[in-house]
Amino acid sequence: MDVTVGGGGHAAALLERLLPGGFLIGLDRDEEAVRAASARFAGQAAHALILHETFANLPRVLARMKFSEIDVVLADLGISSRQIDAAERGFSFRNDAPLDMRFSKTAPRTAADLVNTLAAPELTRIFREYGEERWAGPIARMIERRRPLTTTLALADTVRAAIPRAHWPRDIHPATRVFQALRIAVNDELGALADLLRDAPAVLAPGGRFAVISYHSLEDRAVKHAFRSRESFEILTKKPVRASPEEVARNPRARSAKLRVLRRKT
Repeated sequence: MDVTVGGGGHAAALLERLLPGGFLIGLDRDEEAVRAASARFAGQAAHALILHETFANLPRVLARMKFSEIDVVLADLGISSRQIDAAERGFSFRNDAPLDMRFSKTAPRTAADLVNTLAAPELTRIFREYGEERWAGPIARMIERRRPLTTTLALADTVRAAIPRAHWPRDIHPATRVFQALRIAVNDELGALADLLRDAPAVLAPGGRFAVISYHSLEDRAVKHAFRSRESFEILTKKPVRASPEEVARNPRARSAKLRVLRRKT
């Protein structure tokens, strides 16, 4: 199972190893990703099935398909280039767009809903916990003074105004951590990850592997601690596997990726 199938890159590599006798299940809660992956594997229906589903519902998906065990579960927790590059999705401040940030259009709240309705203390908590943002309090209060904020650039400008110029980070845009925090909150990413970390090891066949690629410290800590807590499992990556310089040169967004792998012993 590729539980974050996206455009199907990882899934295609997995399927190549599975043929001729294996079967691939791909999940994604982004409707556009499901359409793209379904089109990519349209000619391989006997070996691949793509579903519009969140990995938080992994046991329900397997029960519905009458699978009791899986050999490999792969989760790539990063936001996809397709999502970032689609300005209208509101994930990035590179273009002015509505503050959306939902992985699925069926999600109940957008980033604009959170920014314009939550009180400053709750916004502060979100920015501090999910973005590890040092200036969370001043940013939240500035948002409260300036709202309504409905576009990505309006929010980015508000964040910049809240942080003293001398304290802007050198290597990232000042609003990067706030955008990350809002995206995590909108999509309940850490809650869904907790469900996956609880459920995926239980569905592995003996010798089966659970691989997770994370991109920031909140995710990586959760994965590391969950793996360490599992008895009858072996951690195959004593240290997380990082992208090589050659891979980063080809794909700069892989720079922060960390891969950890867990194997079921019996």
